[in-house]
Amino acid sequence: MVRGRDGVWTARSPTVVVLWDLDNKPPRGPPFPAATSLIAAASLLGRVVSVSAFANRHAFTHLPAWVTAERRNRRELDRAERAGVVAPPVPYTCAVCGRRFPTRPDLTRHFRQLHERERNKKLNRMRSLKGKKRQKFRERYISGNTKYNDAARELLTPKVGYGLASELRRAGVDVRTVPDKPQAADQALKRQVKHSVACGVDWLVLVSDDSDFTDTVRKARDADLRTVVVGDGCRALGNAADVWLPWDRVENGDVDEEMLRFGTRQDLEDEEEYQQEEQFVVEWDTSNLDDVVDDIIGTRTSLLGATTMSAFADADITDGIFEIGLNGDSMFWSSDDEDEDEDGYL
Repeated sequence: MVRGRDGVWTARSPTVVVLWDLDNKPPRGPPFPAATSLIAAASLLGRVVSVSAFANRHAFTHLPAWVTAERRNRRELDRAERAGVVAPPVPYTCAVCGRRFPTRPDLTRHFRQLHERERNKKLNRMRSLKGKKRQKFRERYISGNTKYNDAARELLTPKVGYGLASELRRAGVDVRTVPDKPQAADQALKRQVKHSVACGVDWLVLVSDDSDFTDTVRKARDADLRTVVVGDGCRALGNAADVWLPWDRVENGDVDEEMLRFGTRQDLEDEEEYQQEEQFVVEWDTSNLDDVVDDIIGTRTSLLGATTMSAFADADITDGIFEIGLNGDSMFWSSDDEDEDEDGYL
């Protein structure tokens, strides 16, 4: 219970801390939607007090396959528009000034020559100021210029990486870069878990599949800290937590209160096994098993031009079906028998 300013006692909302291991579980798509979906899923547990992501500099300089493919497709489309092969259905509009251009390369050239140049002038002006003047200038012309930021995010290519850190910060994630040492991110994340336990947090959401955090999660549960593990598989780390959630559902925003309340590890595993077993269910009448086997064997042998015979016949299968010998050789073909041939924008 918490007493408000008016003196009324109300139930305290549970507090939630989200820790994200970017080295082990990076987003599979655009970082901003993935981060917002993760925060929305964690907010179903209570009030999210902090969201932290840990990674070394390689996680921010690496280009995933989907980013490379997206940029390659964009370059091909730009060449086609410049050559006149492809025409956009509507002209491209500048998000800052509203001017229209027939192709995206023309829009990018306009943005660089006009708006980016003006932006650099304002940055140089801000660097020459100090104190409150600098803070006011930054809030008015730099941080408050959302139109330029949105357009630059769409048109300009980041100097390094694909804007992972900036997109996560835009979603409200505290991005922490650790030194380039072995297990540096794991150690920083474990220290943050201990800090959360000392602060009396109610829920801990850990986005990782690293089994090195198994003992940490168990100690957190022993300290009456309820834990949720988000990963690709319910392995050792997922079994040590109170609740396990699949990363693809969390990233796509498919998590609801019912899944958090009843979607424990065993429930999700039973659901996946049921879906797999449901695909292979074959309804046979086992009252007459001999006839069923006879029909199967008869169908297979009729394809080879042989007469139908029962699987329980006393006579042995003779050689000579399509001149295929059965003395020590297999009739079935096998493939084994053949020869195997740091972020920023320009």
